[in-house]
Amino acid sequence: MSHSAEDLEYMRRALSLAARGAGHVSPNPLVGAVIVRDGRVIGEGWHAMFGGPHAERNALANCTESPRGATIYVTLEPCCHHGKTPPCTDALIEQGLARVVVGSSDPNPLVAGKGVRILREHGIEVVENVLKDECDRLNAPFFHYIRNKTPFVVLKYAMTMDGKIATRTGASQWITGDIAREQVHRDRNRYTAIMVGVGTVLADDPMLTCRIPGGRDPIRIVCDSRLSTPPSARLVESTGSLTTILATCCTDPDRHAPYLAAGCEILTVPADADGHVDLAALMQALGARGIDSIVLEGGGTLAWAALRAGIVHRVQAYIAPKLFGGAQAKTPVQGVGVAYPNDAVRLSAPRVTQLGDDLLLESEVIVCLQES
Repeated sequence: MSHSAEDLEYMRRALSLAARGAGHVSPNPLVGAVIVRDGRVIGEGWHAMFGGPHAERNALANCTESPRGATIYVTLEPCCHHGKTPPCTDALIEQGLARVVVGSSDPNPLVAGKGVRILREHGIEVVENVLKDECDRLNAPFFHYIRNKTPFVVLKYAMTMDGKIATRTGASQWITGDIAREQVHRDRNRYTAIMVGVGTVLADDPMLTCRIPGGRDPIRIVCDSRLSTPPSARLVESTGSLTTILATCCTDPDRHAPYLAAGCEILTVPADADGHVDLAALMQALGARGIDSIVLEGGGTLAWAALRAGIVHRVQAYIAPKLFGGAQAKTPVQGVGVAYPNDAVRLSAPRVTQLGDDLLLESEVIVCLQES
């Protein structure tokens, strides 16, 4: 179904507003709303804080005139249940909105089409699926978690145009420029957790924090099968103010003791066939803790393990206009690799974003290795 230019324009505005809630609303979805009368925006808002008013109610509160008879554009189906806030459907009905234009349907079983049905039962015109793909993509982590109760995982790496994530000496700072690195920190603000392998901890001693003003530091997760993270690592020593989870197969309480004393959490999970952390089991455990999204910033070994385990949902490749060369220089995905082209991990057509001199390519995983 085709939609009018006006509907597309205002839904794009609602999408841009929704993104402003990144890092502040999880585990709720990102939602934006725009109220229009006679081609004029008379109110707009977004879900700004978990537990706070939803986008529709914020837009109504910001109206410069009565919204009775107006159209509201909202990126996600309005809620119709009592949670931390009252139902948005009630507010739209009470305020006399004539038309509601919706981007995504809400997969939450408490809503799932009921919001749209209630609005229609009260004589409100509802138009659905306007910029649906864009609206769905914005809340892919929320949709995945609601349906599966495991985190939405984004595999992220930065590489040169010849596919290297470091030089032959292992040096990797910096491959991309300032603008691309700022985008990385925006994603650290957006996603609930960040995960690396112990190899990254040993090589780089990272902090894995968000360094944008007003940003939220993600929960830090280290996959460390044998518990080899040095107690002096910055991830461990900074745990007083930041959350660090060590996922390990080690069950020795004496080995756990120095990390627990520093304030780290130890999450013991089964080993896979190779004796490493079973990543599928880890996702189940993290999901049970309410962790709905993870950006995976480890090296090529963890990237391969994650793809092989079938836990990756989106791939972000930052590409810098540089060439490192070197047969031994590391690549983004290592491991054994596939034997034949037909065995490849299949990705959707990439979305391309220019970030200064660098490019960001983003694709959804269509078929992961364990499914191929």
